[in-house]
Amino acid sequence: MNTHTRLHALTVAATLALAALAPAQADSGRRMPANVPAAYTQECGACHLAFPPSLLPAKSWQRLMTGLDKHYGSDASLDAALQQQIGAWLQAHAGTYKRVREEPPQDRITRTEWFLRKHREVEPTMWKLASVKSAANCGACHGGAERGEFDDDKLLTPAGADTRMRHARHD
Repeated sequence: MNTHTRLHALTVAATLALAALAPAQADSGRRMPANVPAAYTQECGACHLAFPPSLLPAKSWQRLMTGLDKHYGSDASLDAALQQQIGAWLQAHAGTYKRVREEPPQDRITRTEWFLRKHREVEPTMWKLASVKSAANCGACHGGAERGEFDDDKLLTPAGADTRMRHARHD
């Protein structure tokens, strides 16, 4: 192999390696990964937002998936194969960036330090509105929540709110 051919082969290999890394890097933020298993959306999204897995660290997802029979007061049990499939996907896409390094109390996204900081200006009565019900109902204020889009410049005013909700800026 001559030098030019070898250099071309190395360039192609490096480009392919970088392309393979791109999805993993894109998943490290709050956005929903591109390869969401239908089972995750169907099973988890049936009761609440199918949260972007990057919002919790791997250990939290592991505990949540092994405790589905007592999932925050509900029995969310799945058959073993489905539990393994969803659990493996959550582990592969779990958060690793600075906002989710520490496991939150009770493995709740709404108890993470960054969630509490970002929502510190939300009036407590806002969480109790019939259209919101709880801090875990991200879609009540974040129209792109199912895609992992939580842009505070695109907030929705929940039904029943008297004034536009004040919200700390996301960083």
